[in-house]
Amino acid sequence: MSKERTAFQRPQSAALVARLNESRRFMQVIAGPRQVGKTTLVLQATSGLDVPVRYVSADEPTLRGNANWIGQQWAIARLEARGKKGAVLVFDEIQKIPGWSETVKRLWDEDTRARLPLKVVLLGSAPLLIAQGLTESLAGRFETLYLPHWSFAEMRTAFSWTLDEYVFYGGYPGAAPLITEPARWSRYIADSLIETSVSRDLLLMSRVDKPALLRRLFELVCRYSGQVLSYTKMLGQLQDVGNTVTLAHYLELLAGVGMVCGLHKYAGDVARSRGSSPKLQVLNTALMTTVYGVTLDEAHEDREFWGRLVESAVGAHLANAVMTGECELYYWRERNHEVDFVVRAGRELTAIEVKSGRAPLAHAGTAAFVKAFKPQRSLLVGGDGIALEDFLGQPVSHWACATDG
Repeated sequence: MSKERTAFQRPQSAALVARLNESRRFMQVIAGPRQVGKTTLVLQATSGLDVPVRYVSADEPTLRGNANWIGQQWAIARLEARGKKGAVLVFDEIQKIPGWSETVKRLWDEDTRARLPLKVVLLGSAPLLIAQGLTESLAGRFETLYLPHWSFAEMRTAFSWTLDEYVFYGGYPGAAPLITEPARWSRYIADSLIETSVSRDLLLMSRVDKPALLRRLFELVCRYSGQVLSYTKMLGQLQDVGNTVTLAHYLELLAGVGMVCGLHKYAGDVARSRGSSPKLQVLNTALMTTVYGVTLDEAHEDREFWGRLVESAVGAHLANAVMTGECELYYWRERNHEVDFVVRAGRELTAIEVKSGRAPLAHAGTAAFVKAFKPQRSLLVGGDGIALEDFLGQPVSHWACATDG
């Protein structure tokens, strides 16, 4: 049974505390997928500050279209900041207010000119939408703290999860207490995470002419996670009259809300990489197992499916590091040779092969890639290589950093 996570704090909490203790310089933007603990982290980080903290949420339908609400909340926080050491104003789900970035820019600049020590934290569940508002109006006024899905190390520490539990149930802390009731857990993931991310975040974020196609694309990625699939084949699977440009755009939108993504083929050239067929990848294996509708025992008994789940867990671990800016992630395939993942961190290149069972240390695909691109290191995860538990238990920088450790 999962234990409660009352005392657990993600490492990003310490980073936010340090920033809020500095002199007013930038707004702090906390972005990431739904249910990764953004609000909890901010409340933990601000609880020990010796200045007033005002927390408000725009996640109310009555606030839609009401940019004046931002000004009203800002005015109250200004009163709390004057004559004191300052104050902190936290806006949750700020992207729900149309035109929010222009209003925030005006108010922030007014405080800058007045030298008012009011610090501002912005939270949002739709990273792409927040990014659009930031780049359009707030350039030079903010820095971002991205919260990815929870890692195996975090779920193990917070909930005493085993490796198999993490591979199957993924990294959603809010759903952790439900894993003793698999049907209830699956329903929670489907209703509170998948449907909410699509309906409330993604469809609010951008124009989607074919929402049914987008939903089927999401399910397709979950079912084919770990496999390379051309956009033409995807259209055939989806049985929809559409085009590859639409599918590529929808895949980017799904990545923007932290659900699934498509990895480009490594070619040593950006243009050639982006023109490749994508390798489909879930960002949290809970999405994959929920769509499949299987139990942990059933997944374990299906060796082929479990192997794909293990590879997807490794891919998710790597892809979430991409979201935080640690590295870039690709796959590689040339004729019959393939490398599961290629990680580029700065000038360092790392080839990663994943095996769920025993496997020889020598792999033709890795050897071909090493000959063609001369990576700094090549790793085997699982089999006779690095234990899966060890690989997932360490940050990606431990395995693909600038120096061997």
